[in-house]
Amino acid sequence: MKRDGATTSLWQHNLPDYQPQNSTLPTDVVDVLIVGGGITGITTALLLQQGGLRCVVAEAQTLCFGTTGGTTSHINSFFDTDYHTIRQDFGVEGAQTVARATRQAIELFAHHVKTYNIDCEFSERDAYVYAQTDEQVSQLNKMMEASLEAGAYVAYADSIPIPTDFQKAIVYPRNAQIHPTKYVFALAKEFEALGGVILQNCTVGHVGGDELMLEAETSMGVIKAKYLVYATHIPPGGINLLHFRAHPYRSYAMAVTLNNESQYPESLAYNMYDPYYYYRTQETDGRRYLIVGGEDHKTAHEENTEACFDRLEAHVRRHYDVKEIAFKWSSQYFEPSDGLAYIGLNPGTHDNILVAAGYSGNGITYSHIAAITLSQMILQKQSEYATLFNPRRVKPIAGFTEFVKENVDVVKEFFSKRFSQEEIAVLADLAPGEAKVVKFEGESIALYKDEAGKLHAVDPICPHAKCAVGWNRAEKSWDCPCHGSRFSPDGQLLTGPARKGLEPIDLAKLMES
Repeated sequence: MKRDGATTSLWQHNLPDYQPQNSTLPTDVVDVLIVGGGITGITTALLLQQGGLRCVVAEAQTLCFGTTGGTTSHINSFFDTDYHTIRQDFGVEGAQTVARATRQAIELFAHHVKTYNIDCEFSERDAYVYAQTDEQVSQLNKMMEASLEAGAYVAYADSIPIPTDFQKAIVYPRNAQIHPTKYVFALAKEFEALGGVILQNCTVGHVGGDELMLEAETSMGVIKAKYLVYATHIPPGGINLLHFRAHPYRSYAMAVTLNNESQYPESLAYNMYDPYYYYRTQETDGRRYLIVGGEDHKTAHEENTEACFDRLEAHVRRHYDVKEIAFKWSSQYFEPSDGLAYIGLNPGTHDNILVAAGYSGNGITYSHIAAITLSQMILQKQSEYATLFNPRRVKPIAGFTEFVKENVDVVKEFFSKRFSQEEIAVLADLAPGEAKVVKFEGESIALYKDEAGKLHAVDPICPHAKCAVGWNRAEKSWDCPCHGSRFSPDGQLLTGPARKGLEPIDLAKLMES
């Protein structure tokens, strides 16, 4: 199975690309066009198709090509933005709504697995959050009190499932874990069995029309739909308000085997540092793996991304007797300015265009909250979650400091890193597999030398908002620091919001001129 990076995740292993049974472009009007074939898009499509609507999923690559194929796949009743912070910024009612939404999301996973008899290693697990400093203990106590007031199931814990010291811990019972790609592929089959259409390698471009009828230009032809849902982490295309309210980050994960079977945790565990580390066990294809994640950073802000894996491995080896690093991978998520995801009406467009964005590190849980919310908004014209997660919300207190901090950085990226002072002579200095941005006679060039020694040159300016891309050594991709678009070494688009790749540069002609 292909994914948007050079590393291989556990969820790709031994799994071929999904093969749709019905991939014919519809010629008549459909009810809903869902853009994006990850866990949010497929789950939303299934719920809408079950509701009697005709739906089409358009995926620019193949199913689970993006973050769904690179998640750590834990399903939580709490978020990275803890209940204390949610209560401060969105009130007690907002925190209570989050608690209800997470419970309903977990229940929907369980319902699908049972109803369709899906072999995806789904299991309910307790989730522990533990404090290791006095400051963290104070924060944990506030989290505990706010969680109880929100109606979340939580209790203090005397022990934790991982071999490390701690001062205090709480446990959220009946959280869960799952093999995400097996799950999504099974839902996709059920969606198709109900008459749904999945179009892979179908890029959606300009969307025109009005609130009665939309016309989406795609690489396979025009699709007419009454509604459109962007399930793409961030809406693609021109500058959107959400591009300044959801900020791209990279996260790193490893699946390792252990010499000591007793060290595999039976529950989920999270420390309280920023960025935090998290741990769980996954058994798949007859093997057990310890999955550990962390080392998050803003996209394209870490020059040596391989070092992130090195630090993560060192952390794992300090606590565990590691037998083998079986898999290591990284993925991208978007951090919302005010701490909660944006699910509902897309800002600045017609009211029949909806979006799900800004999941932070809780994408698997949010995927089903989004599917529930969006399907209710389309089928029933309302949802109890629509107000809280409204993408058009304005919260001058919640997230304002973060909004300013993140977007000062975006503005800086517009005007910096455009031009390196190195000369074209560095061409000879690039090792196979290495890349960098250089300047030649006023021309900015992003260069990559492949393993065969061939040079690939592209314009390093992202076509979305004209920021300069940076090289991701671990995943061998050009990443945009402003809004998270990512490109292959030769400039092909991997993930949006850009709608096209980086422009190729003919080095021979450049040298001649």
